[in-house]
Amino acid sequence: DLMGMQAAIEQAMKSRQILGISAPQTLAHVLTAGVQSSLNDPRLFISYEPSTLEAPQQAPTLTNFTQEELLAQLQRNIHHEVLEGNLGYLWVDDLLGQEVLSKLGGFLVAHMWGQLMNTSGLVLDLRHCTGGHVSGIPYVISYLHPGNTIMHVNTIYDRPSNTTTEIWTLAKVLGERYSADKDVVVLTSGHTGGVGEDIAYILKQMRRAIMVGEQTEGGALDLQKLRIGQSNFFLTVPLAMSLGPMGGGGQTWEGSGVFPCVGTPAEQALEKALAILTLRRALLGVVFRLQEALQDYYTLVDHVPGLLEHLASMDYSAVVSEEDLVTKLNAGLQAVSEDPRLLVRAVGLKETSSRPETGADDPPAAAPEVPKEEGSGRALGASALQVSALPGIGL
Repeated sequence: DLMGMQAAIEQAMKSRQILGISAPQTLAHVLTAGVQSSLNDPRLFISYEPSTLEAPQQAPTLTNFTQEELLAQLQRNIHHEVLEGNLGYLWVDDLLGQEVLSKLGGFLVAHMWGQLMNTSGLVLDLRHCTGGHVSGIPYVISYLHPGNTIMHVNTIYDRPSNTTTEIWTLAKVLGERYSADKDVVVLTSGHTGGVGEDIAYILKQMRRAIMVGEQTEGGALDLQKLRIGQSNFFLTVPLAMSLGPMGGGGQTWEGSGVFPCVGTPAEQALEKALAILTLRRALLGVVFRLQEALQDYYTLVDHVPGLLEHLASMDYSAVVSEEDLVTKLNAGLQAVSEDPRLLVRAVGLKETSSRPETGADDPPAAAPEVPKEEGSGRALGASALQVSALPGIGL
């Protein structure tokens, strides 16, 4: 809102408080507070930098780098690993642009992405992703977007050129896309900003990934520091704006951040993500054993076909904990059977997971033992869930 910014500055200039400030740093703080308050935009920031002789320059473009320099930059910004349990881990702290990714596509597929394709689940770690190039967004989204149909995921407005650019997924990718049958978890922190936020928000809106960690920064796709006239004061201001990821033109993450599906401190997010992926990988087996138990033991035989069909058609996409699973199963089973005595319950399941820091020689944690309660029901294998009914039901 340029009119609002101008009005805020004019009001600040007329303020007697401003006229009485002699320290430049204090003046910068007062101006920052006034502009942020008037425009309700915490991304605006005024700084006083007397040592800065010239306006800050953008970093040199990577397209001028040699192949070896580009590979070195890539390996500094992206790290991958296959963790215990065949879970993929991809760490990105700065997203490269389209031209660079196009040049290095073969290397990426052969030495990074190709090694993650056969994993059973993927963690995309954006906790330290504070910047990057907008043109790289379609590459990340496309490899996680199933099928070859293109999707409009964002429209970006650029203030200096007064133009908009639509962001679409790629019709074709080099190598393979990550299977839609495999779960993806995105890790975020309060430092995740800009392009990292946009990727997290898009994947969340697509329901392609579960976000775990902290609310993101709520920054902008392009923040620039501009000198104010010939002074030593600088204004940090967003020059680009997301007009609504997924092409909706409505809500966006700018200024407010992206909220996680599962909130947890950033330093604990990886451990939580691995526990979620381990649980979700076991879901099909749990449901299958539950169907077997109902078919073999439940005495209200007329209700069994409906229960089996309901279990097969349930949407488990929002299940991220044993509590979620138990609640969902019980609600579904009892609604279909009209039998409040039919219960699924957790019996001492302890989450165990591996972290990238875990040594190769570290012994795996012992599997939890499922307690046996005579006459109470049937344990659903290694899942440590148990389906049971009250005495007389015969399960």
